[in-house]
Parts: sequence; C-alpha cells; structure tokens
Amino acid sequence: MRHLHTRTTPTPPGTGTARTARAPHPGRTRVAGALAAGLLCAAGLTTPALAAPGGVTAAAPAVRTVSPTSADGLALTPPMGFNNWNSTHCRAEFDQDMVEGIADLFVEKGLKDAGYQYVNLDDCWALPSRDADGKLVPDPERFPGGIKAVADYVHSKGLKLGIYTSAGTKTCDSVGFPGALGHEYSDARQFADWGVDYLKYDNCNNQGVDARSRYTTMRDALRATGRPIVYSICEWGENKPWEWASDVGHLWRTTGDISDSWGSMLSILKQNLPLAPYAGPGHWNDPDMLEVGNGGMTDTEYRSHFSMWSVMAAPLLIGSDLRTASAATFDILGNKEVVAVDQDPLGKQGSVVSSTDGRWVVAKEMRDGSRTVALFNESGTAQRIATTAAAVGLPGADAYILRDLWRHRSSNTAGTIAATVPAHGTVLVRVSADPAWAKNPPAVELGLEGSPLVEAGRTATLTSAVTDLGRTSATRVAVTLRGPAGWTVAATGPTTAASLPTGRSLRTTWRVTAPAGTAPGSYDLALKAVYRSPTGITADAELPVRASVVVAPPAGTSPLGDLPWLSTTNGWGPVERDTSNGEEGSGDGGTLTIGGVPYARGLGVHAESTVEYYTGTACERVTADVGLDDEKGAKGTVAFEIWADGTKVASTGVLTNAMPAQALTADVTGAQVVRLVVTDGGDGIDSDHADWADAKLSC
Repeated sequence: MRHLHTRTTPTPPGTGTARTARAPHPGRTRVAGALAAGLLCAAGLTTPALAAPGGVTAAAPAVRTVSPTSADGLALTPPMGFNNWNSTHCRAEFDQDMVEGIADLFVEKGLKDAGYQYVNLDDCWALPSRDADGKLVPDPERFPGGIKAVADYVHSKGLKLGIYTSAGTKTCDSVGFPGALGHEYSDARQFADWGVDYLKYDNCNNQGVDARSRYTTMRDALRATGRPIVYSICEWGENKPWEWASDVGHLWRTTGDISDSWGSMLSILKQNLPLAPYAGPGHWNDPDMLEVGNGGMTDTEYRSHFSMWSVMAAPLLIGSDLRTASAATFDILGNKEVVAVDQDPLGKQGSVVSSTDGRWVVAKEMRDGSRTVALFNESGTAQRIATTAAAVGLPGADAYILRDLWRHRSSNTAGTIAATVPAHGTVLVRVSADPAWAKNPPAVELGLEGSPLVEAGRTATLTSAVTDLGRTSATRVAVTLRGPAGWTVAATGPTTAASLPTGRSLRTTWRVTAPAGTAPGSYDLALKAVYRSPTGITADAELPVRASVVVAPPAGTSPLGDLPWLSTTNGWGPVERDTSNGEEGSGDGGTLTIGGVPYARGLGVHAESTVEYYTGTACERVTADVGLDDEKGAKGTVAFEIWADGTKVASTGVLTNAMPAQALTADVTGAQVVRLVVTDGGDGIDSDHADWADAKLSC
C-alpha cells in the first residue's frame, strides 16, 4: 500500500517559481491488469527485458548472469553518501551549486575521511520531456553545466556521483519527469557517458509490469555500458526483493519511505531487522536514507537511528542539508567508530538477541571476532537492558574488553553487558575476548529506581545503584545526583564506597523536590559515579536522567484532548487534538471521522504512535471510539492498545478502514501513567491514520 497524494512545495523568495513536489510519503501511482497492458501498448512499450535504445524491439545484449557480490567488486560494504530528497525535495534550491557544495562539505567536514563517498541526485534533475532523439535532458536552470560537469566536479574531490530515475513511464514527482521503462539501455548509456557511479531506481508509474523483469532489465543495461555503477533497487519491499535481487542489484529498499519522526524510524527498523540473513557484501538490505539532522527527532533519537542503521549494515545516505547542519549532526554522522561497525568487511547484518517490552539487544558479528552490541530502548522511559558475552556469541574468557562507541572509552567486564538506557536511546558497545582486558578499568553500571515524575512542591524518592560489572574491583567509588537550579536533591544514604567487587553495588536513596510553582515539563538531572581501578586509573560513568514536572489530573471526566500529555510519538506529522492526523504540519487534519461518523473531540494520530498521560494513581477509566480515519479512503491497518503503567489493559486487534468505530474501555485504576498506543497492524505504517474519537479520562 502506498500513499497517493502530492503537495506543492513552497519556493523561497527569489528562487524562482513554485514546483509541485513529491510528498515525503511518495505518491506512487500504479495501473494493473488489462489496463496496464493497454497502457503499455498505447505507449509503444514492449516487455522490458526486450526494450532497446531508441524504442526498437531487440534482444538484450548477452550478459553473463552473476552475483554482484563476486563479480563486479562494487558495494562490498554498504554504500555511504548523501541524497538530497529528504532535505530539499523538488524545491528550486536543489541545483548544481547545492550539489557541488555538498561535495565541498564532504571534504571540509571530514565526511570523506569517515567513509562517505557518493553524492546522489534524487528526482527533479531532468526536464519533463525527452528530446527529439528520446534522450534525457538535464534541467538547464538547475544544472546549467549538465550532469557531466557535476560528475567531473564531484570526481575532482575524490568522490562519486549518483543519479535517480524510476522503473516506470514517469518518476515519482507529480510533475512527471521521464522514467526509464522502455528506455533502459539508452538511459543507462547516458548515465555512463556522464560519469555516473550510482543509480537509484524507483518504482513509480510502473504500469503493473513485473518488478523482477523491470529491475533485471536495468541491471543488464547498466552492465552493458561497461561502467561500474552501484545499482540501488527502490521498489519499497513490495515484492520481497531480498528473496530475488541479490544477483540483480547491490541494495534494495525493504520498506516504504522514511519520515523524520521517531514512529517512522521505529516502524522501518522493526521491518528491516528480521531480514538479516539476506544481507552481505554486494547485496544489502536498505531501510531508506538517514534523517539525522532534519529536526524532527532529538539528538538522542538520531544517535539511536544512526546506531541501529550501522548495526544493520544499512547503506548510510545522509538525508539532511549539510549546508545548515549543526555541530551535533556532524558529530553523529562523523563518528568513525560507529561508521566502522557499518563498514565492517565481514558484511554481517546484526541479529536480534532479545526483545522484551521495548528493550532490544541486537548483536553484529565483526571480522575480527568481536561483537558490536546495541542496547536499544524503544520505550518512552529509561530502562535497564542487559545481555551477556555468551548470549551475543563470544567465546568463554576470564574477562572481555567493552568499548563504548559513543563515549569512546574502554573498560573490562566479567561477561555482563548492561546499561540503563534513556528513553529512545541506544548504548552501542563493541565487545571482544581480548587477553589485554586488565589494562582497562572495570565497567560500572549506573541505575536509577523510582518514578522520575515529580509534582511541583512535593518530594519524590529515587534510589541509585552503582554496580561493578568488571572482573576487577572498582575502588574509591563516589556517586552524585544533580538537579536543575533551585531544586533540592539530598542523599539519605551512603554516597561512597571504598571498594566494589565484581557484581556488588553501592545503593543510595535520594529525595528530590521541585520548587512550588515549577512549570510542567521536562527537566534534566545527572547521575554520575567516579571511581578508580586497582591499577590507579580514574574513570567515571554518567547517566542522564529526564525528570518531568507533572500536574495531577482534575477530578471528574475530561476529554483527553483537553489534558496535557507527558509525551507523544507519531509515525507522520504531530498528534492532533480534536482533528485527524493530516500527516504533515500541525493543524492540517480535518474532522475526526470513522466509517462516515464525525466526532467533534478526540485525538488524531498516525501509527506508530504513543500518547502518554500522567494520572497520578487518581484515575479509574479511559473510554474512546477508535478506528481508522476516513481521510485515507480504504487504506490503512492499525491496532489500538491502552496501557496502565507497564500493563496492557485493553486492545482491539487489527482494524481496517472497512470497519466501523470500535468502543474501547480500559480500567486504569491505580496507574501513575496511562499510555495510548497505535501499532501498524503488522504491514508498515503507510496510510495508518487512526482516531481516538471522543476519548475521555475519568478520575
């Protein structure tokens, strides 16, 4: 299922006329069956495997069918580079100066040295019509020097150029730029003559022609040019390319398009993780471009995004505008230790070791025998996530070296790999059975028990734990907890320990008070331990803590749309109060409508979605009419859940747009936090506009 909408992209003043651009959810128009065959005949197209230059029907050149893995030496590690679409779409700013400027930034900012190689053009680089000879024509306003000039400039920087087209009659943008269906050999020849090194081949306007046939024809056309060109199959995973494309392309999209939101990234991650057996040198699962730096997620979430893409051996294609990127964005994208995980020449995609209640352990085997382990927390609260060296596949040893790839520090562990991971965070470590483990200080785990929800003027109690995970003892241990200015944070137990042997903990109780009148919202606390190793090395461990100042809910029954929420995540666009999701900016939805029935009040969301409310043990019941909003027609599949603290107390099962609203009631008595969840129904988040209609909380 794909979205079928477009939008007009605003043009900044002085940059020319506005262009109608493909929406971030791509408008994918397809025609099937007899209609598709009729369109093909009417357009003069033949079976793609027999399409030749100039529209002449002829046998394709004889090409030896071999796997890219062993034959051409391309993409032996996942491709790394840049693609403009996520940051510019089809706006006028996408032009020759912009592309060449990105190449300059690759060099200036150290991205080239970190391994980024490809500067890729997406849709809208061509004119809407071919020339009289059937050739593609670069847009002379965007690319006055032509594509070859851009390629020459990019090559002069020691980089490579990528280009885009679609395996259909038109590309995905609503303007309808020429696609390559029926022109594969001619277009491939042009790309090669221009010096193109990478082709992204999309799936729009494909006229219902068999996907494997279409993508194989372009493979053969690219090979016939004699130029080494990395071939990216972008058919959105609709025909399970991981099962057939390893001898067709070097990478294949496994999902629909990503958006710059936690919900979208999480949904795509979950779809791509099970496909680990299909990835390897020269044939990669592609969960779509990076959103790091585009502004829709926090830096913690972007580090998770980058960590998990690297553990999955995914292509790393920057999707943010590097001309305006922050220092934090460059720090994430340029982390060479994390990039090295993605680029490990063994080419293994990480596999799931465990997944329970949003706590994920994913391990990737490395060529040197070590394992990179991601402790990933998908939930909205900090959680302890733990595994062992044996569970991730390492051999038995007295101890192991544990390298934190974000803090760039090494320690030793007796075998436990554990951390309290912040909400939506990832701890990424590389673990090895190295006999030199003793030169490193012991690993120390920090934990914090108790609710970080604080009502202004009232005292909350938290308990910290400093635990030695190492084979050696931690000595001279001291722990501190610091809060915002004006807050009172006082220890009521010991804050130091002379020595912590393996597995022992220093536990400290803290009383935390936010001043009366503190505005509701999130506030940062910092838990820190300082200690020494037996050899005298000073080390420390830190745990950022996010506390929320909350307001007790009012007595009686309240519409949920009127109450403040603790947090929200959404697959596309923001959570909307009293309107449907709409999918883009705030306020772009319509009247909440399920099965033709309008609702004046409620919440409009898009899977994957979570909305959390503080109920402070004072509430009893949540009620709502739930279902898919009518604004997406017959599309979408979702499931609704209500959670009271960590317990699911109500759910619907999978719903479709053909179903009327379902009444959902949940007993939330005694819960401190109520969580409203919408999942994707198991088939991705495309068109999953969901309504919590007439949603109410009784306290």
